[in-house]
Amino acid sequence: MKQLIGLLAAAASLAAPPASTAAPRDIPFDDTRVFPESLGASHDGTLYIGSWKGIVYRARPGEVLATPWVRPSPENGLLTILGVLPDDRAGWVWVCSVPAPARDPPAPGTSALMAFDMKTGEQRLNLPLPAPASVCNDITLAQDGTAYMSDTPNGRIFRVRPRANALELVAKDERLTGIDGIVFSGDGILYANSVTSNRIWRIAIDRGGLVGTITQLTLSQPLNGADGFRLIRANDFLLAENAAGRLDEVHISGHRATIKVIKAGLDTPTSAIALGRTIYGVERKIEFVRNPALKDQDPGPFKIFSLPLPPIRTAGPIRRHVS
Repeated sequence: MKQLIGLLAAAASLAAPPASTAAPRDIPFDDTRVFPESLGASHDGTLYIGSWKGIVYRARPGEVLATPWVRPSPENGLLTILGVLPDDRAGWVWVCSVPAPARDPPAPGTSALMAFDMKTGEQRLNLPLPAPASVCNDITLAQDGTAYMSDTPNGRIFRVRPRANALELVAKDERLTGIDGIVFSGDGILYANSVTSNRIWRIAIDRGGLVGTITQLTLSQPLNGADGFRLIRANDFLLAENAAGRLDEVHISGHRATIKVIKAGLDTPTSAIALGRTIYGVERKIEFVRNPALKDQDPGPFKIFSLPLPPIRTAGPIRRHVS
């Protein structure tokens, strides 16, 4: 009997896949002066990343480099890119295109929310934001597939419903001035932060889709440059603090947001996502863009950095991609 049990145990160990002990690995960009700002992952683990150049980069699972996927052209009108969000349900990658008159070459124009086909890279939507001058900053998806988008200088939130091809204004409020990161919790509650006032809000949306009460949350510690805001699971989120050089875990309970620093010492982190047990994020190195003394200096190579996802508070499965 002992011999039989031993044989069965050995067979089971051979049949079972080995536990992964590989550490998360960084993914360099196959390009220079990328200055990335946002990234997202599709369900199959493909990473999509925007850039100052207006190029959308892509890294499929197992690939060692992030390479150009969609380039700006007169036909697609891409300028420079802030928010990027894959949408598996629609088969699109949402992109925030914004003017960059100070870029070389300059990229003047009107900010727009765009969508590109995941399979072909063809443009599916190009929705310019209405006046006044706007900045399409980031995107999140509701449970029904509606895309919500933040307009930073004007304190506005727009949405695009599934199978629609027009922007709807759902919120305009002075309190939302500086709105940047925008995200739905696991139970469908909308949250947003401000990159200028460093606040976090809960934004109520009723069954008719109208915005109701905007509640400012109490923070466990101050933020500095609140930027990309993405769901891990339930009420746990990743938040990039670009001015502080920090990546945080944020746990929201009631009116309180508890902030725990995961990684400090980063160079203008602007976005991070949780993919399985790994965090992927980007450093924009923005001073090499906006500081005249550094503008012509070499910022060095750019990469998608990776970190192990630390144990978090909430029970339940980790989402394979964050929207």
